[in-house]
Amino acid sequence: MTEKDLFITENDADKQLYEDIITRTAKAIKDAFINDKAYTGPEPFDLKKVVEAVEILPDEGIGFENAFDRLNEVVLPNLLRTPSADYMAHLHGPSLLETIASELVISTFNQSMDSWDQSPVATEIEVAVIRELCRLFGYTAAVPASESASVPESVSAPDGVFTSGGSQSNETALLIARDWFCNEKLHLDVKKFGLPENFTKLRLYTSEISHFSMEKACHIMGLGYQSVVKVPVDEKQKMDIAALKHLLASDVAAGNIPFCVVATCGTTDFGSIDPMKEIAALCEEYGMWMHVDAAYGSGVIMSDDYRARVADIALSDSVTVDFHKMFMMPVSCSAVLIKDGRDMQALTIHADYLNREEDEEDGYTNLVDKSIQTTRRFDALKVWLSFQIRGRNGWSTLISTSMNNAAYLYGQFLQDPAFAVVTEPEISSVVFRLAPPSESAHADALKSGNGAGLLHAAEAFRWDEVNKKVRRSLIHEHGVVIGQTVAGGRVCLKFTLLNPRITHEKLDALLSLIKTLGARFSC
Repeated sequence: MTEKDLFITENDADKQLYEDIITRTAKAIKDAFINDKAYTGPEPFDLKKVVEAVEILPDEGIGFENAFDRLNEVVLPNLLRTPSADYMAHLHGPSLLETIASELVISTFNQSMDSWDQSPVATEIEVAVIRELCRLFGYTAAVPASESASVPESVSAPDGVFTSGGSQSNETALLIARDWFCNEKLHLDVKKFGLPENFTKLRLYTSEISHFSMEKACHIMGLGYQSVVKVPVDEKQKMDIAALKHLLASDVAAGNIPFCVVATCGTTDFGSIDPMKEIAALCEEYGMWMHVDAAYGSGVIMSDDYRARVADIALSDSVTVDFHKMFMMPVSCSAVLIKDGRDMQALTIHADYLNREEDEEDGYTNLVDKSIQTTRRFDALKVWLSFQIRGRNGWSTLISTSMNNAAYLYGQFLQDPAFAVVTEPEISSVVFRLAPPSESAHADALKSGNGAGLLHAAEAFRWDEVNKKVRRSLIHEHGVVIGQTVAGGRVCLKFTLLNPRITHEKLDALLSLIKTLGARFSC
């Protein structure tokens, strides 16, 4: 390797080498799609042996040709193929082609989104995309960039920033919520003086099936897990408002300090949507911040048929949006939106070498002022390009197709006594299990958490094992990857339907296969 084969530059030879490498890589990726299966690699212990046979850091480099051969032999054949219609396990899925092209631009130019002089046009595009997202989710219309210099500080405009994923978006929002509450209600500037003396009494409320990032965020913020109050859910897996009211009243009576409620718009397993309108009313009553974790459900806003289900996001103070879930963009790509952008000052600190105060006066936007991260990728490009290419109508079709598939699948489960299904899907996840008729006839027990009482313990355990074996067989014998979870104390399977290429015929065939495997393993 020489100084002439390191990077793409203005040099013709470097540009040709870049094109050759990218073209060759694209061909190798294309050739790795040998069939329509989601996984064709070996089982775990065999795969470990394949990987461990490669010396990762030899004394002398083996060169591009040899390393590329290993990429073809070891990596590409054994990767999970998320674009496959046989992949429906988790909340990440296929990547739209234009967003893969965006990734090539992002990686090649390697902009860092912390300061304008590291990412000029990238900064302006992220600002514009955030402005459009705020409008999309019903936050007060952002002030056009051309007018921003003349807008008085007293005018509230929404804002936001791209993040590494839902966890960081949630953490950012909760940090801002904590600082807002302490500033506005306790009259303490946490950024300058740290937590209040009574910080152990601060309380955040969230569904018992919400994402674990709520606990993680409160730990990082110094509040600890004790500050997170888990609110029971109802039979539809939504936050129980009566229970929330009781918990709030009890905490206030006990001298605790409610500062935030997190509504989940699309729980990880069930895709359930908490009653945001009722939660917003309670936040108003108690003077709390309302955050919506819509990492999963944010994509529903694009559907003409279903967007009403998430319209109440507009009532919140902040919202987490993930683009590497329903929006089908490469990991990572997320954003947090804040209704009153002034609250993002909780994250601002100036450094002479990065985001000088005089920059702001001269029109230079340094996005590090809004972010927990410093170095950060130009992920907004994926949204910017894909929104233009697909348009509102195209996006509506994509999202509606997946949600229609979930509704269809739920209907099939209701008609088939071989299955018990937990709850009707609100988005695109369906949780179910193979079960004997005695359990299938009482599927409500899965919703209420009494599943263990339906069958003799040994029989219940046997059917748990059947469901586990079915999932493993699907992966290693059929190349089909679906999810596994627990509901009502019983092992369940899960279809997470993010791929609009999935058809009703595909779903019918999979249900037939699952029943066949269930019969095999239950004997």
